[in-house]
Amino acid sequence: MDDGIVIGEGVVLDARPASFATRMLGSAVDLTAQGVVLLLLLAAATGSFAVGGQDIAPALLIAVLVVVMVVVPTTVETLTRGRSLGKLATGIRVVRDDGGPVRVRHAFVRALVGIGELWLTFGTVALIASLTNTKGKRIGDMLAGTYAVRVRGGRSTAAVVSMPRALAGWAGAADMRRLPDGLALSVRQFLARGQKMNPGSRQRMGQELAARVERHVAPGPPAGTPPEMFLMAVLAERRSREWASAQRARSVAAEQAESVRTLPYGIPDPAR
Repeated sequence: MDDGIVIGEGVVLDARPASFATRMLGSAVDLTAQGVVLLLLLAAATGSFAVGGQDIAPALLIAVLVVVMVVVPTTVETLTRGRSLGKLATGIRVVRDDGGPVRVRHAFVRALVGIGELWLTFGTVALIASLTNTKGKRIGDMLAGTYAVRVRGGRSTAAVVSMPRALAGWAGAADMRRLPDGLALSVRQFLARGQKMNPGSRQRMGQELAARVERHVAPGPPAGTPPEMFLMAVLAERRSREWASAQRARSVAAEQAESVRTLPYGIPDPAR
C-alpha cells in the first residue's frame, strides 16, 4: 500500500515523504523569514539598550533569540498544524509518525533541537541527518516523532465507514478494545483505497489486517465474514461508541457546570 496520512475524520490524504530538495527549500524559506524577524527585533532592542543601559543587553538579546528560534516556530507550526511559511510555499506539511497533526510538544521539540542542528551548525547536522534517513528526518524530527509529507497535488479520498447490516447485532454485543493508532490508520487507508489495489494484494492485506484487529475484539466475527466487512463493522462500532461516550461526558460536564452556578442552601438566585 502507498504511503498516506489520515486528516480530519478519517480522510486519507495521498502523500509521500517530502523529497530532500523540497525539505531543504522549505527550511531555507523558514530560516530566511526567521532571520528577518530576528534583525527587526534586534533593531528594536538596540533602541532599548540606549534607554535602559547596557546592563539589560545580555538578557534582552537572549530573550530575542529564544522568541525567534523557539517561540515563533513552535507557535506557527502548532497553529497551522505543521505548515510554516516555507512548508506552505513548497507544498509540504509536518505530521506525526502516525499521520496525525503535530501538537505543541512536537513543534517545541523540533524548534528546540533546531537551535543546534540548524542555527549553530548552519544546517549541516540537519543536512547529514536528512540524507541518511529514509523519510528525510532531521534530528528534531527523530526526537519529536514527526516527518514531512507532500500535500500539494495530493488527492484526498473519504473512507466511507458504515455498519454492515449483517454484522450490526454482533458488533453491538461484542467487546471491542481501543485499536492502536497505527493499526486504525492502516485499516482506514486500506478501506479507502482497497478498490484501487491489485485483487491479490487486496485480499492478502485484508486478511492480515483482520487478523490483527481480531485480537482486540471478543468474540470474533461470525464464521465466513469477509475481512473488509469485519474491518468496516469494527470501525463503525468504535466510532459510534466513542461518539456516545463523548455525548455522555458532555452531558455530565453540563450538569456539573449547572450545579456550580446554583447558589447553595436554597438561597434565591436573582438571575433566575
